[in-house]
Amino acid sequence: MNRGVSIIDTTIAAAADGWRLDRALADALPTMSRERLKVLIASGAVSRDGILHRDPARRAAAGDRFTLAVPDPAVAHNEAQDIPLTIAYEDEHLIVIDKPAGLVVHPAAGNLDGTLVNALLHHCRGSLSGIGGVARPGIVHRIDKDTSGLMVAAKTDRAHVGLARQFADHSIDRRYRAIVGGIPRPAAGSVDAPLARSPQNRKKIAIVPGGKRAVTHYATLDRLDGAALVECRLETGRTHQVRVHMASIGHALLGDPVYGRTKGSQKALLDRLDFHRQALHAARIGFIHPINSLALAFESAMPADMQELFSQLNV
Repeated sequence: MNRGVSIIDTTIAAAADGWRLDRALADALPTMSRERLKVLIASGAVSRDGILHRDPARRAAAGDRFTLAVPDPAVAHNEAQDIPLTIAYEDEHLIVIDKPAGLVVHPAAGNLDGTLVNALLHHCRGSLSGIGGVARPGIVHRIDKDTSGLMVAAKTDRAHVGLARQFADHSIDRRYRAIVGGIPRPAAGSVDAPLARSPQNRKKIAIVPGGKRAVTHYATLDRLDGAALVECRLETGRTHQVRVHMASIGHALLGDPVYGRTKGSQKALLDRLDFHRQALHAARIGFIHPINSLALAFESAMPADMQELFSQLNV
């Protein structure tokens, strides 16, 4: 069956004057990723005054009006699976999930099913937003497989648009609890360091000049035995942001297999507790409801494995 096409008209904002076309369009259309816009531009789906523009790097000008011919979302090949979910909140527009560690958010190579999306497809029975390019994913943001805690998914396109704008303008209140090696000094501070794929290892994120701006504000909540419980408040939300930023100031998350090197007695403790993930929990998420404009905030206690690790270190 042939897919339909949706026509979207948008105008470049004054603040985006002189930006690359893909970046300027991503700013104007926060529900669409920059990578997807690159593909649309290169495929001849973007025009201005009837003229196609196929170069994502061309400069946009304030006031330019572009037309995008966007293929309708493809039918998802994800299967609905009856996977138990812990639901912090749900209405007809959105759902807030308390995700356990070990649950992958979205199907990908190596994890084609058994994901949060499969669980949501079953729970929501077809009522997930599909404006991300694949029908009914509902995903507005993600957290790592081995990070536990709160995340929100959209059930309608209006909710998806409204939530995506809040993520784009960094107005979402997201706070993480992390157990890190060593005791930060000063006890509170900020890390403002740009992040991008590591030039040496594309599977890792690193602090890279010219990368995307990333800001993490941290505060020590408890001093432990050679470690600390910290709260990290995200001003931005980049991939692996907390993990990379805390490691960059000498306080990598305990158990982090990529950015940390837990050794000695702490490694022995992790082995004894069978704790083999980054000690990171998305403890709070707050946002404005995209439909009724109510301020919503949800909190989640640390899961049992992190509670046990905290107790063993709290001597």
